[in-house]
Amino acid sequence: MRPLDCFADARNDGAYGPHPRHDCLEEVASPPACLERDPFMRLRTVLIVGLAALVVGVLAWRFWLAPLDVAALRPTRGTAAEVVYATGTVEPEKWAKVIALSRKRITKLCDCEGKPVKAGDVLGQLDDVEERAALRELDARRHRIEQDLERTRGLVARAAATQTALDQLVTQLAEYEARIAAQEDRIADLILHAPMDGVVLRKDGEVGEIAGTGAADVLFWVGQPKPLRIVADVNEEDIPRVSTGQKVLIRNEGFKDRLLAGTVGEITPKGDPATKTFRVYLNLPAETPLKIGMSVEANIVTREKENALLLPAEAIVGDKIFVVVAGKLKLVPVKTGIRGTRAVEILEGVGEGDLVASPAQNTFRDGLRVRVKEGSAS
Repeated sequence: MRPLDCFADARNDGAYGPHPRHDCLEEVASPPACLERDPFMRLRTVLIVGLAALVVGVLAWRFWLAPLDVAALRPTRGTAAEVVYATGTVEPEKWAKVIALSRKRITKLCDCEGKPVKAGDVLGQLDDVEERAALRELDARRHRIEQDLERTRGLVARAAATQTALDQLVTQLAEYEARIAAQEDRIADLILHAPMDGVVLRKDGEVGEIAGTGAADVLFWVGQPKPLRIVADVNEEDIPRVSTGQKVLIRNEGFKDRLLAGTVGEITPKGDPATKTFRVYLNLPAETPLKIGMSVEANIVTREKENALLLPAEAIVGDKIFVVVAGKLKLVPVKTGIRGTRAVEILEGVGEGDLVASPAQNTFRDGLRVRVKEGSAS
């Protein structure tokens, strides 16, 4: 009988016929004939199961038994500083822009960039041909009115003309004299003058170009090269911590190896609601190497403490740190003080001799076995 023939016999005995014979069940439970005929399938199954067990074992050893390599360091003593970040531009304390009042072609520009000038010196000239032609026309009309006025006075003296006619000519003469004065002012506005004593810090534009009248269309910058200051922007949420006289640490890409310093000079009373910033003027020492127009990053020191116990900010998670003790991580709560951009003052919870894992990682947990990387501990 084949392995399942007994079940067919049982169905023939009725819907609820007798149970199959036990010898039939033994035949069904026996291994499939395909496995007996294919030994390679059994070998492959064994290899897959063994490989899975090996992977699980390696992972378990890696995450639960093998120590994790970590970098560690010891707290150091130094100056703890709380700072407010700002960006700004270097400019003279006294300077002014020269901008054209009319969109006219540039006809003359002085060769004066970097040279001293006096207030009122001519720096440039815009095209005034049209304006001077209009002035000549007005002057000719005025001259004609003056002649008519003299002739009418004689006629009035001889009672050959009325006083009203004379008064009208007097009014016309006064009107043209006012027009001529206004036209002369327009011509004068086409001459660009130095607004103050100083040095021409920069000259833009070329002869033949059309001068603009916008705030960005500056033709000359005139000012005193010294003293210099930084015009910086501070976010409105940080401005309550800023006050005059505070020390400022300044960074510029051109002076990476030098510590540049300044002080807070003035704070504008009104902020900019569009950018949500306040303008702050930072004073620079006379010997500063910074140059006009340089962009800088500034850290305004709002709090400072010397000989403080410090840890890198990246070693602290909330108010806790991981200390390496006997090859394991120990989660230790700490009390912090001044928080700087890179270092944090530690008031309680750790000492100078403790070894702290840094930077802290999201895989750290209390009791985790670790191995400090060679050369990372100080």
